[in-house]
Amino acid sequence: MADTSNRQVICEVLMERAASDRDLVVLCSDSRGSASLAPFAEAYPKQFVEVGIAEQSLVSVAAGLAKCGKRPFAASPACFLSTRSLEQAKVGVAYSAANAKLIGISGGISYGALGMTHHSAQDIAAMASLPGMRVYIPSDRFQTRRLMEELATDDTPAYIRVGRNPSRDVYDENTPFAMDRATWLREGKDVTLIACGEMVKPATEAAALLQAAGIDAGVVDMYCIKPLDEEAVKKAAESRFIVTVEEHGPFGGLGSMVSQIVARHCPVPVLNLSLPDAPVIAGTAPEVFAYYGLDGSGIAESAQAFRKERGLV
Repeated sequence: MADTSNRQVICEVLMERAASDRDLVVLCSDSRGSASLAPFAEAYPKQFVEVGIAEQSLVSVAAGLAKCGKRPFAASPACFLSTRSLEQAKVGVAYSAANAKLIGISGGISYGALGMTHHSAQDIAAMASLPGMRVYIPSDRFQTRRLMEELATDDTPAYIRVGRNPSRDVYDENTPFAMDRATWLREGKDVTLIACGEMVKPATEAAALLQAAGIDAGVVDMYCIKPLDEEAVKKAAESRFIVTVEEHGPFGGLGSMVSQIVARHCPVPVLNLSLPDAPVIAGTAPEVFAYYGLDGSGIAESAQAFRKERGLV
């Protein structure tokens, strides 16, 4: 486990870029602390905007700054950013093609014990439905850095979701990174696990358990939810079946998008593992993941049961 969270890495990259790019602006909705952006506000007060607890205003101001030639990054808890300000993201950012980057912090079930009001199990479906809005969920600090370095220089809207706590390392500083291209962590002939965000590490653990059981399992990190890497999905479909794993509800997220591609181009059985279509229990992230079978052992067990059920043994 790294001591550096993805949100801290985001602050580091933005501070590095702000030193040479006076147009880069960071906005928060009373969230500089939870977003780990307080160091940015202290170092670059003239490039920082605090709007208070007003997510609609946060996105609207970011969109306006973008249309004036600025390069805004607006951060707020994913549970609020993706619901309270969805109208502003749709009209002010997506419809207007405003180069605003919306950062959903503490995504998924990061807030744990605070329960459903603070969980964001619908944000991927909501943001991905907006025309022209890219959606990314990096899996660790190294991938977050490379992604943010790219986003700090391009001119297209995007939604980035990160968790609250330090994520377990999947990569290192020398791992190649390709924008809008999934990363193959291993290939497998029997099953390919396609995961995103904090589910990538458990997917690698599940693959190791499956390998030990004699099931050749591959793993794909689909950090780019939109645009989804269709070629990677088609290659994954060369396995006998696919398992998608996501920290999101069962509709409109990674599983739905992968299933659409598979159904259209390369039909193979697909098992979608996700949070339930019901209020998620309160608890720490490891407790919640274990409860819903989204840890390494749970993913492996579900894959084995599905393989047996579909006669793929």
